[in-house]
Amino acid sequence: MASTEQGLKKGPTPARRTAGEKSRRQALADHAAGHVPGEGPVPDHASKVDRFRVVLYLCAAANADIAGPREECAEYAAAFGWEIAEVVEDRVGLLSPEGREGLARAVELVEQQEAGAVLTPWRSMISTIPQEYDEVARGVEKAGGFLHVMDSDRIRPHTSC
Repeated sequence: MASTEQGLKKGPTPARRTAGEKSRRQALADHAAGHVPGEGPVPDHASKVDRFRVVLYLCAAANADIAGPREECAEYAAAFGWEIAEVVEDRVGLLSPEGREGLARAVELVEQQEAGAVLTPWRSMISTIPQEYDEVARGVEKAGGFLHVMDSDRIRPHTSC
């Protein structure tokens, strides 16, 4: 059995970093915050990190209730620390992705750098056809973001486009 008395008598562990290593680490942290050494003091705003922003995109038939999927998306975003820039809904049913104004708006928000991703609960809310889905994903990537699907394999109610 190990004795805990020895550990209590020793006191705190001494620091093992040299002064040179501490200054190197500080320079790395300053550089990561956007401060270039020799350009004056580190600005206050350099330490502020903005939260990642997403657009929630939901698509359903006109009479479908999508409050549940909207809430699930909001909780999912919160779990990752993502801020919701906007919630965009299309109520057009089985219209192809290129015909949906809401989807175009979601991609436009990414292009305008208002958000970094489009978050949707199910892949079918973009398209059930793989080629159409891939085309939308490429469009979001060209705009500078990514398309994120919360749950692509779940059995879901008949609310998607």
